[in-house]
Amino acid sequence: MNHHDDIGIGIDIGMSFEDLLAEGAAVPTEGWDFSWFEGRATEARPSWGYAVSLAGRLAGATAVLDIQTGGGEVLDFALGRAATAPVLTVAAEGWPVNVAKATALLRPRGIAVVAVPETAPLPFADAAFDLVTSRHPVRPGWREIARVLQPGGTYFAQHVGPRSVYELVEYFLGPQPEAASHDRHPDRERAEAEAAGLEIVDLRAERLRIEFHDIAAVVHFLRKVVWMVPDFTVEAYEPRLRALHEQLTGRGPFVAHSTRHLIEARRPTTS
Repeated sequence: MNHHDDIGIGIDIGMSFEDLLAEGAAVPTEGWDFSWFEGRATEARPSWGYAVSLAGRLAGATAVLDIQTGGGEVLDFALGRAATAPVLTVAAEGWPVNVAKATALLRPRGIAVVAVPETAPLPFADAAFDLVTSRHPVRPGWREIARVLQPGGTYFAQHVGPRSVYELVEYFLGPQPEAASHDRHPDRERAEAEAAGLEIVDLRAERLRIEFHDIAAVVHFLRKVVWMVPDFTVEAYEPRLRALHEQLTGRGPFVAHSTRHLIEARRPTTS
């Protein structure tokens, strides 16, 4: 489940249910580094290769803002691949633990990380950036994105789509309302972006296979991606976790599917 590759299998099948629970509960969750999942979970990657594509966009940009940068890992990777760096790059992040992690990672590149709550206005002037980027924002603030983009500027991002990993969500929470199918839907985001005055240049969606191979991976995933099962704790869901552990050890991996879309939007040169 790392950013760039599918992952192989290599679990210690001798570990007990209790040991696996403890391990999954103990792993730090800050940042968007998914390397811990190696050998324990696999996720197919979208065909467009966002991080590598972002590197190409950065090389052609002058002033860049990366929104909800997490621990800065994706931006750092893309800057490392970019032929030339933008004159100005700024990252914004709302979670204090990630702000600290991103600052440590990105400061050596001369990048400031600004602490901005996810729902707050962006603390930047109108038309400050020619490129705004984001990987998996919780909610894209379209009006703010349009405001800080200069005319002709681009928003280039990868978003999580509707009902992503819902096989796992519904395993723990039961069937979810039909309204969840519309939340994060690319067609809905297109309409919201256009309502904010942006033009959609490219919009592509894919559904991708995920496999969880041990219960520690499930626990760590639900602790890291906290909006999947919002009240998740090991104690509260111990019976369901035990049943899933028995399924994993007896019948093989738990299969789910993520949804992702690539979106490129442009602020028109004339209003």
